[in-house]
Amino acid sequence: MRTLVTSLGATLVLAVALVAPAAGSSTTATNKDIAQVAASAPQFTTLVSLLKKAGLVSALEKGTYTVFAPTNAAFAKLPKSTLAAVGKNPALLKKVLTYHVVKGKAPAAKVVTLDGKSVKTLEGQGVKIAVRGGKVYLNGSTQVTKTDVMASNGIIHVINRVLIPAS
Repeated sequence: MRTLVTSLGATLVLAVALVAPAAGSSTTATNKDIAQVAASAPQFTTLVSLLKKAGLVSALEKGTYTVFAPTNAAFAKLPKSTLAAVGKNPALLKKVLTYHVVKGKAPAAKVVTLDGKSVKTLEGQGVKIAVRGGKVYLNGSTQVTKTDVMASNGIIHVINRVLIPAS
């Protein structure tokens, strides 16, 4: 993972939902890193389990990232056979999980500059950003549902679907 992160070079900017703070964002600073924040939230048990299985927890403890974090409900939307296949293939699991991460901190306020653009993930492919009706969508249909969950080394934005990179 360190090699993958290093090879990406320039800091990337990503998009997140443009949501009023009272409607679904949190800007409280924390001394917990991204992995610890995710592990402390019951809605991310599937994500944390898969991060552990992929050996990516320690990677999210170092560096500065913004993570589009699918909830347990988002993982439940996947066909069980898809989730099982991804879980059995370490390379594919890492590919899917790193497709949810970009380098650098990007708070929700940056979304206005990213509508219609694609941002590069740690996996290497881009995620297309669209703003419709004041909400941010990734790759057309995945919605950012909560923004600016702060960690000591980055930001988590909650999403309602798992992002699947192209093969």
